Amino acid sequence: MADLSNVRNIGIAAHVDAGKTTLTERVLFYTGANHKIGEVHDGQAHMDYIPEEQEHGITIMAAVTKAMWGDHLIQVVDTPGHVDFTIEVERSMRILDGAVVVLDGVRGVEPQTETVWRQRTRFELPAMFFINKMDRPGADFRRVMDSIRGRLKGEPVPVVVPLPDEGRVVHLIEKTSIRFEGENGEIVVTEPVDEATWESLSDLRETLLLAVAEVDPELEEMVLMEEEPPPDRIWAALRKATLLCRANPCFGGSALRNMGVQPLLDGVVALLPAPRDRPPSEATDPQGEEHLVEMENDGPFCALAFKVQMLEGRRHVFARVYRGTLVKGQTVAIVTAEGIVQERVARVFDIDADKKKKLDLAEAGQIVLLAGLRKATTGDTLCD
Repeated sequence: MADLSNVRNIGIAAHVDAGKTTLTERVLFYTGANHKIGEVHDGQAHMDYIPEEQEHGITIMAAVTKAMWGDHLIQVVDTPGHVDFTIEVERSMRILDGAVVVLDGVRGVEPQTETVWRQRTRFELPAMFFINKMDRPGADFRRVMDSIRGRLKGEPVPVVVPLPDEGRVVHLIEKTSIRFEGENGEIVVTEPVDEATWESLSDLRETLLLAVAEVDPELEEMVLMEEEPPPDRIWAALRKATLLCRANPCFGGSALRNMGVQPLLDGVVALLPAPRDRPPSEATDPQGEEHLVEMENDGPFCALAFKVQMLEGRRHVFARVYRGTLVKGQTVAIVTAEGIVQERVARVFDIDADKKKKLDLAEAGQIVLLAGLRKATTGDTLCD
């Protein structure tokens, strides 16, 4: 594990067919985790590994993977968008620190978007939006932001505005124009934005500045005096507003056309919380006493089993470690409705979609796969 301050534990959620898995495939490619892009419509997506997912072109099971972006480790949970599998989203949201909600640039907020937004709200997760499919006829960045405000009661703050007709995006914080060249958009070309384009986006820039000014009095004074605040000051204020769930940064692009994904990754690292930025988890012991569980390696082991799945014919438990460490062969207590049982963890695995790799040690903040637990079920606490 990286230093916890350099970890981002995020979920990607949306209405079905908004482009979540396509976005995740680009994230894995641009971070170097995968060496080729797998397309959903070809049944080749890395995260859709179940035959039924490949046949129908939809995500059925939430899949876990990870990637490095610079010196940051991003743990990603790609969740289903179809209403029939919404429980997969619910149990994934419980162990996340932040969320990226993907919207269709033409349709905006859709029925299942409202469902995943309610799930996000229940767990008070800081969230940002990726407004996808902006290359399609009828796509409208401003209209989608209005639908976020009207239907989700969110606080959309524009950060990266797509100009698909010109094959570029404009970064409102850095005041740059960004193009994506190369066979798969892997070459990012950044240049100063021209004055005519900047003038046409002045209303969105003003929306951004007014949003960040609300959490930074000195920045507010600069905005009122019509002074130009430095980018790092805007980033810091927007991060603060995002962690307080008072702002939802919006990034636009087209995952299928390889446009706008790298700035989104920069935004995930800069704006979404590290594990220790989240409040400590509340817990109740079998005697009924309340506790706060801090995310740290020191202290008695504590983890949450959030999913049980058969892999390669064997029962495996997905768990997130909240405190302490876990090694293979360690005995853990499982707190169930019937009482406390003890079982031995036979193996600990790192997980990448349907691929697993043996681990010697699991630390606080990690999402891991555990083999050998026959009694643990979804929602159980595993502890020392």
